[in-house]
Amino acid sequence: MPRAVAAFLYAIASLVGRLPWSWLRAIGDAVAWVWRRLDARESRVARRNLELALPDIDADARAALQRAVLGTTARQALETLRFWTRPHARNLALIREVEGAEAFDAALASGRGVIVAAPHYGNWELLNQWLAARTPLAILYRPPESAVGEAFLQRARADNGERVTQVRADAGAVRQLFKRLRDGGVVGILPDQQPKAGDGAFAPFFGVPALTMTLLSRLAARSQAQVLFAYCERIDGGPMFRLRIEAAPPAIAADDPDAGVAALNAMVERIARRDLAQYQWTYKRYTLRPSGRGEDNPYRDIERRRTAR
Repeated sequence: MPRAVAAFLYAIASLVGRLPWSWLRAIGDAVAWVWRRLDARESRVARRNLELALPDIDADARAALQRAVLGTTARQALETLRFWTRPHARNLALIREVEGAEAFDAALASGRGVIVAAPHYGNWELLNQWLAARTPLAILYRPPESAVGEAFLQRARADNGERVTQVRADAGAVRQLFKRLRDGGVVGILPDQQPKAGDGAFAPFFGVPALTMTLLSRLAARSQAQVLFAYCERIDGGPMFRLRIEAAPPAIAADDPDAGVAALNAMVERIARRDLAQYQWTYKRYTLRPSGRGEDNPYRDIERRRTAR
């Protein structure tokens, strides 16, 4: 049953993905307006994240950035439907600039294995397709809570064929990823997802302690794989993109987990600051707080206010 529902949803996504870019942009802007008008979850979370991460900018500038974030978030969702349902060669033609491809090719040729850290910036699904066009890879993902969502995601990424292996973020993930790296393969990880309590360490992210995965650093230290950061950012609002690949700082693979997560967050923050509106501020990055400091979940009061409406 979940597969049948997922197939139906994929058919709808295919219809949406065939709309002209101008239509997708207009629909995205309309969705963002509705989010703001209704003060939807996306609007409330983005506002709180910007308050936490950018406390020094004035209220008007923060509100303008929030509007820009919601606009790019809505457009990114519609872009992704198009990328999932259209020929990959046509999608990749939208990447007009590539910087650092030689670094990726050299890392791949070394045979040591490659970890690609892809922050939630720009469009990471288009990055996945670019990587898959050059080499087989395994991508770590957090499965959706619903069986339908899981089936849809599997269907949406199936066009990569055997070149992409999706690895669920569960107990067996580390073993699968390490084997891939040991064999000289490529692993893709979204490094700025909040892990479960006990599976990470706290490090500053925009000046606020954020629980951060230690998995990437542990894999790098154990496998001696090379770590690269990669992202696909929009040029002039899209639908054109610039793909960039950069070497990770050596501290990413430090034996000290605190040093590793600090270096990871610093790199993600530097990328996000290239264009703050292209970062995924609608994600609750700071839910879990360091113990012993008496800090509450910073999103709890906005949920209470919403419930009281």
